[in-house]
Amino acid sequence: MEFRQSLARRIVIAFVLMTALVGGAFAIGIIEVVHLIEEQLISRDLSNELHRVLAQNIAKGRVPSLDSDTRFFTSDGQWGQLIPPELDALAPGFHEVFEDERSYHALIREIEGRRYILLQDQSDFEAREQVLYRVVMVGFGLSVMLSALLGWLLARKVIEPVVRLARQVRHRDQLLGLAPPLAPDYADDEVGQLARAFDDTLGRLHEVLTRERLFTSDVSHELRTPLMVLASSCELLEENPHLDPRAQAQVQRIARATQEMRDLVQTFLMLARAQREEINLAPQASLSTVADELVAQWRSAIEQKGLRFEYLPGVLQEGRYNAAFLRSVLGNLLRNALHYTDTGTIRLALQDGSFVVEDSGVGIPAESREAMFRPFVRGDERRGDGLGLGLSLVQRICDSQGWTVSLSDMHPSGCRFKVDLDGRAQHTP
Repeated sequence: MEFRQSLARRIVIAFVLMTALVGGAFAIGIIEVVHLIEEQLISRDLSNELHRVLAQNIAKGRVPSLDSDTRFFTSDGQWGQLIPPELDALAPGFHEVFEDERSYHALIREIEGRRYILLQDQSDFEAREQVLYRVVMVGFGLSVMLSALLGWLLARKVIEPVVRLARQVRHRDQLLGLAPPLAPDYADDEVGQLARAFDDTLGRLHEVLTRERLFTSDVSHELRTPLMVLASSCELLEENPHLDPRAQAQVQRIARATQEMRDLVQTFLMLARAQREEINLAPQASLSTVADELVAQWRSAIEQKGLRFEYLPGVLQEGRYNAAFLRSVLGNLLRNALHYTDTGTIRLALQDGSFVVEDSGVGIPAESREAMFRPFVRGDERRGDGLGLGLSLVQRICDSQGWTVSLSDMHPSGCRFKVDLDGRAQHTP
């Protein structure tokens, strides 16, 4: 069974339980030893006293001489008091007898058919015994409380290097190349071994992240030049008056694909950057501006497929968002809707701080919706040569910006994606 308590609390609990078990065993042992010694000593004293009475008094025909705390009973009442019924029912041997608030010890003997009882008042001894028991119990309670305090102090001392190590590992600068190693700050013990393991793991992670960032940055940088050539060539071709309408449409299609790839390159480059401040300094744009650009880009492709495209711009507050990220999220959702819709409608509705993309396509089963946002996961209706990275990229961008994306179904078929941008909206004054 897994413990839910913290390590410090488990140390305190261990100390308290150990003290309770050991202290409890000692306390019970003391009480039992005191009780056993009491029984043996008093039984011996009463036995000696009864033997003296029988041998020195009754055997010589004299009345027993006893102190004020001791009473002598016989079955016939000849040499002492007559045995009362409550004592007469006791078996021979040593007994503790209680009468009201007083305590007595009784020794019963049967000799030649005659019954003798020596009764001694032990109330003072019992009172002192109860005081001893209370002292033992108070000592037990104090030892448990002291063990809890000692366990807490020791837990703080033991856990402190672990907490400090965790704080250092969580620090965002720990993955930087110039970050100092953790192991030299700790002794050569279990915590030191853990620090060395963290150094090794963080070093490997730093190398992997560095390679990933360099790769993404290099690829993004190298792709900009051919994309710029494509974009400028498309602009020149669009100005050529001798192109027929079909060629002109193909040039525009190439231009749209070039712009889309430039946006993707910019998106990947910003996602590869480690500093969030750099992302926040990226160009900002309103939702309506980005939506108008993408509607103009995707309307012809949607309508050429025989679908109806509905754009509901609504009345929005001009919130400012990362333009490249917003363009990539909205563009991927429109592309996904176009890709999986054969008949019906694609609808883009803008709301204040959010937007909705709906389609009447094949839809996504409820049990597969969560997996669709993972990399390299595609729907059951696999079309084209896509790798299943579109929705994964949407999720990654939303996570980085504090946006939320949700997926639900449409009746009778289709998907409804809603992206809430309120978490990271930057409203203009």
